[in-house]
Amino acid sequence: MQINPGAAEFPHRQIATQLKTQVRRGDWGPGERLPSIPAIAEMFGVAKQTVQRAVDQLRVEGILITKPGSGTFVRGTRRRLNRLSRGRYGGFRGYHTDLAARYRQQLVSVGRAAAPPEVADAFGVTDGTELLCRRHLVRTDDSPVEVGASWFLPADTAGTSLERAEAFGRPLYQEAEEAIGRRYATATDTISARQPSREEAEILQIRPDTPVLHLLHVAYDERHKPIEVAQATWPGPMTTLTEEYKVPAPAPEQDPDPGLVLG
Repeated sequence: MQINPGAAEFPHRQIATQLKTQVRRGDWGPGERLPSIPAIAEMFGVAKQTVQRAVDQLRVEGILITKPGSGTFVRGTRRRLNRLSRGRYGGFRGYHTDLAARYRQQLVSVGRAAAPPEVADAFGVTDGTELLCRRHLVRTDDSPVEVGASWFLPADTAGTSLERAEAFGRPLYQEAEEAIGRRYATATDTISARQPSREEAEILQIRPDTPVLHLLHVAYDERHKPIEVAQATWPGPMTTLTEEYKVPAPAPEQDPDPGLVLG
């Protein structure tokens, strides 16, 4: 392990690149602890502060995770999101067993809360209007990977099971369809990148300067009236969004119009 003092790239970036290479080739596997900061500094012959900057960079990129009092570890595999929110509905309006097997969703709270601007806009109400909010946290074996919330109009949910602080053992949209009496017909997904709030950074166990991906999912009934507005926030560097789709075949060639003169 060595750095090139004459290179244009800063020493901490050179170290980060070499550590990243070692992780990719399997020198340290997911969940494995790296040598201490002083030990890595001695390997490269640099100051501890330089190694700390390299580790900080790899934490922002989602490759490493630091556990206070325990050390620095290789983060587990990235969360692969297939078809954004479509996975929640399954192929035939059934429970998406693949996602259920890989991720554990924990209901955090249920109750009235002030609607943030994007949710208020989706429902066509003023900012801060009190709506029913069901907040959740999704975890893998090693860390939290999603913080989210589902919002409903109180007029739709009054006296229904959606107001209860309990998990339903089936997808939320199926419970909502039965409770509200309207079927989910279409939906839109809007995804953006931003910095996390302080609370999001703490829950997701990421640095405050680590970007997050944020999804706004609006589900409509057959009359295009919103039933549910859902939010999901993921650590950006640890999340990949994958969309699989068919490419249209070429249009069949047509014989030219005999009355058309070409050339």
